[in-house]
Amino acid sequence: MKATIISILISVVLIGGALWFMNSRGQNGEGQANNTSIVDGKQIIKINAKGGYRPRLTYAKAEMPTTLKVRTQGTFDCSSALVIPSLNYRRNLQPSGETEIEIPPQKAGTVMKGLCSMGMYNFQIRFD
Repeated sequence: MKATIISILISVVLIGGALWFMNSRGQNGEGQANNTSIVDGKQIIKINAKGGYRPRLTYAKAEMPTTLKVRTQGTFDCSSALVIPSLNYRRNLQPSGETEIEIPPQKAGTVMKGLCSMGMYNFQIRFD
């Protein structure tokens, strides 16, 4: 009886630790990253699409022409069906490769959202 209780407690601690680790990674490691660069006066944002979008949150400069580069690598899930409502963009991405999407300069405070066609996966670009 005592061994069963100890086993249950250890399982709860391990599962809780794993859930905490995954949540903290999602917010700090995968959730937001420095995935922007400026090349020849144009902002480049890189996002990976496979089993969702990473990073999920990007901070970008406002009032600047921007290219969003969405990379796929063996992507066959719904994240390959990309929708960006504010741009009226709706495309099925190639299973592997890079798709470039031109974004006109955005005003400070704009939050652009991208999502899969089912709405399961999403990402945001916040222009400051």
